[in-house]
Amino acid sequence: MIRLTVPGQARQDIAMQYVQSNGMTLAYDEFGAASDPAILLISGLGAQMIRWMDPFCLMLAEQGYRVIRYDNRDSGCSTHMSGSPKPDMGAFMAALMGGQTPETAYTLDDLALDAIGLLDALSIEKAHVVGRSMGGMIAQIMAYTFPGRIASLTSIMSTTGNPALPPPAPDAMALMAGPAPAPLSAPAAYLEHRVALARHLAGHGFPFDADLARRLILDELSRSSDRDGFLRQFAAVAIAGDRRERLSTVRSPTLVIHGADDPLFPGPCGEDTAASVPGAELRMIQGMGHDIPPQLYSAIAEAIDRTARRAPTSPSARP
Repeated sequence: MIRLTVPGQARQDIAMQYVQSNGMTLAYDEFGAASDPAILLISGLGAQMIRWMDPFCLMLAEQGYRVIRYDNRDSGCSTHMSGSPKPDMGAFMAALMGGQTPETAYTLDDLALDAIGLLDALSIEKAHVVGRSMGGMIAQIMAYTFPGRIASLTSIMSTTGNPALPPPAPDAMALMAGPAPAPLSAPAAYLEHRVALARHLAGHGFPFDADLARRLILDELSRSSDRDGFLRQFAAVAIAGDRRERLSTVRSPTLVIHGADDPLFPGPCGEDTAASVPGAELRMIQGMGHDIPPQLYSAIAEAIDRTARRAPTSPSARP
């Protein structure tokens, strides 16, 4: 058992487990009954599974779902590919700017295969997939590569890879990918840098809780810290390419949730995602940035449930 701090409520024992998938060891935990329809929550760039906060997971479980969250490779307690060459981001970005596709340790398609392998290991034939940011990209890939395995798709604060879309705000990108204090040698500076990033990404429509952000960052740091792993994931995102043509083949019920204040993937990125999937529903949320504030947990959980219930071959979560 591990002890996780649950911001806003009492601490809770949660059993973290491991499976072998696609050559990786993936850490996961789950909420709800194993007999209920499965929802797979996929984390974003450099984010750990506990970014899907316990209260949000519990809301989904209370709606009648088996809720599974996991650490992508190179994050949290899953396999870290430390044997891979250290990313040289200067050379990588120069190659991209020169029109080349640099070699990377893995691709987003590999991360999608990791997720399918997790479902295989848990004997889950079909799942509702919900991804945030990079996790939304992984969920999109799963939906068009493994259509028979995906009951519904929810893509949150993500994008299609369309090169014509507006880029991230330079100040947000600098805070996320630029130089940062080291967590071991300068823990206080590291913590404040991460809080500043969280504040910048949060949007303007909901109060920012700096204490909650600090607790979550410390919880993540107690599980792992791997700057090179973040850069390997970043490289996989950077070479992923345009997914619009393949997204047009998705037939699973699809929900796109996006923040109108998102500084990393501006609003048109969400609009483009919804326009690329036939019949997709777009929920553009005013005041939401590149994060899910606790004030929106209930509304987003209900929207995911409504989308899941549209799946024709998926059993209802509740009678």
